Amino acid sequence: MENKPLSTGSYAKNYGLVLGLILILISVIMYVTGMQLEGVQWPMYIYYVLFPVVIIYVISQYKKNNSNLLSLSQAIKIGTLIGVISALVFAVYGLVFNYIIDPGFQEQAMEVVKDKLLENPDLSEEMVEQQIIMMKKFSNPILGSALWIALSAFFGLLYSLIGGVAMKKEA
Repeated sequence: MENKPLSTGSYAKNYGLVLGLILILISVIMYVTGMQLEGVQWPMYIYYVLFPVVIIYVISQYKKNNSNLLSLSQAIKIGTLIGVISALVFAVYGLVFNYIIDPGFQEQAMEVVKDKLLENPDLSEEMVEQQIIMMKKFSNPILGSALWIALSAFFGLLYSLIGGVAMKKEA
């Protein structure tokens, strides 16, 4: 009797949801504590470390539970799907946050950035206004969500490629 390969989708779905929820938790903590408006970035570094660690871990667990077999395409599917699913979960939260929970947050953030830019003696008020105009163009929550999904897919692909090459073992 031949062993059927395990579904890469179920592994990716479960861990993608977990990663997305972790990112939401970090974001909520940053919002509640005011770190988001202050521009504090260190909590996000936790996610940036967890992202590749989780992808590599899931690929290794998949291999372990798949008779110690792993193809590069299976690894890539797992990593890319984890990235996309976690990003989709966070994108939904981001849209709900920006359009329902706190629709004025983007404007508040722009004011904080503008104040910080105005403190810089090397920048004229006109230069600050130009920078704010550019930032407003790119601070659209829908555009930000699409970019986050694309980058998560890319980095999921990259980390899974590295993990897949290192752990690849075919029959």
